[in-house]
Amino acid sequence: MSLTAPPESACLPALDRRTLLKSGVLGAGLAATPAIAQTGRSSQGFTHGVASGEPGRDRVLLWTRFAAAQDTPLTWQVLEADSNRRVMAEGEVRASPDNDYCCKAWATGLEPGRWYYFRFVAPDGTMSDLGRTRTLPAGRAASWKMAVFSCSNIGFGWFNAYAHAAEAGDFDCALHLGDYFYEYPAGNYPSAEQTATGRNVLPQSETVSLADYRNRFAIYRSDRDLQRLHQLYPMIAGWDDHESTNDSWEGGAQNHQPETEGSWSVRKAASMRAYREWMPVSDEPWAEYQVGDLATLYRLETRLTARAEQFDYTSILKGSGSPEETVARLEAFRDGTYLDPAREVLGTRQQAWLAEGLKRSRREGTIWQVLVQQVLMGKVSSATSLNDRLSVGVPDYVLERIRNSAFASEAGLPLNMDAWDGYPAARARVFEAALDADANLISLAGDTHNAWAFDLGHGGQKVGVEFGGHSVTSPGFEGYLPQIAPEDIARAMVERNSELQFMDSSQRGYMAVELTPGSASSEYRFLSSVKQKGAGMVGTKRISTLAGARRLDMA
Repeated sequence: MSLTAPPESACLPALDRRTLLKSGVLGAGLAATPAIAQTGRSSQGFTHGVASGEPGRDRVLLWTRFAAAQDTPLTWQVLEADSNRRVMAEGEVRASPDNDYCCKAWATGLEPGRWYYFRFVAPDGTMSDLGRTRTLPAGRAASWKMAVFSCSNIGFGWFNAYAHAAEAGDFDCALHLGDYFYEYPAGNYPSAEQTATGRNVLPQSETVSLADYRNRFAIYRSDRDLQRLHQLYPMIAGWDDHESTNDSWEGGAQNHQPETEGSWSVRKAASMRAYREWMPVSDEPWAEYQVGDLATLYRLETRLTARAEQFDYTSILKGSGSPEETVARLEAFRDGTYLDPAREVLGTRQQAWLAEGLKRSRREGTIWQVLVQQVLMGKVSSATSLNDRLSVGVPDYVLERIRNSAFASEAGLPLNMDAWDGYPAARARVFEAALDADANLISLAGDTHNAWAFDLGHGGQKVGVEFGGHSVTSPGFEGYLPQIAPEDIARAMVERNSELQFMDSSQRGYMAVELTPGSASSEYRFLSSVKQKGAGMVGTKRISTLAGARRLDMA
């Protein structure tokens, strides 16, 4: 979709894109946001713009935040996307301190495949920014294009990926695959020296309590580029781990210490509550979105409801002495505990829902089945050929990880136990469901900060493909292995892993994923910098797959 040449199915007027972004239609409200809204905690009124999400054929979820001294009723309105801006739907919602003054409302009774404007109105007539949203198409759909993001750590730099996607204006919706914010205290990932000027966080402590999570959201949602992205596109979003804390699972997390931070269940509940307050998302842990006859999108939950605790090579190898003992331990683990069928990622309820959804989608003639989820499904082992190229001065903890991953690779074990690679039985259940449904499966994943493209296979059969997105700001391999040229890392990883067809280990940005009846593609968009606000795109890499092929076309 182009703002200057909208498809016939859309009702967005053929306005100049710069007029839309910078004039009163969609620009003046955001441009006039007072400086105090950089925190949004002590300001009053509409503090953080508007957003929409959870698009359906006849509905969309609207969001805003209105701070006041007491509960305040707001009117929401959905407007025809033309010069008349006729009110098509309206209702009332209440801003309250109980939900941190965040307001969400379902706008229903809308027409499929159409663009709309929306806004909120306060009792005194004050209006929010004017937002833009759209419904999902019904019936035949010629294309659907999504801006796909993950891993946006505000301390590492500016959200230029959000700005670029908003300015591009050629998307039908946005997807956020998680790590929308990071929970660490100031000076810890990034360090004080790594922190970009003007990109500080509140609270300065780690986010543990409900108030902490709300304050961290307020800081992130005060970013003008993130506000603009939410203002222009409906978003489908799901949390990964940092929205709660690093390497979270159902019963705990690597970065949660009960002895000093209290009960995990209390912290988990606080993080989930704040997320659902501040994001244009429903309270459903997983959901399905039907894009006409073109695609069914499945937003999965892979962290907090069912995931078993991650395996850890340091624990597995603790106390091992000789290389022979290390190898023996890893081989025993590989052939035993690693394959435990009881270890879950989705859990039985979500797995059954997904399996039935895949079958129904194909039975009804939908072309693509797309997993909107968090962590890589493709198989990745460490490229041990890189080990000899490490220079002196590498920190001991990095050397230990490299040593462990090298032994694991030789034993046929994966690099990252926090991805689907750490749960082979759970992954097999998803792949078997896709094969049973005869699905045209596409997995979209974030989490790693690097760009990937995989052919997915199971038991000698082609299952589908995966587009793994690079981060908005969080550093990738270049932050851990600066001694090795990025192109050498990528080449070695592709050579080592048969499913992996493409990798970029050093650039930040986002994916532009487009679905058509005949093909699906990801254009990896790379930005020149995150340290300089407004840095633009310096390159792209486009990779496609044909419908029914279940493999990437790398020609």
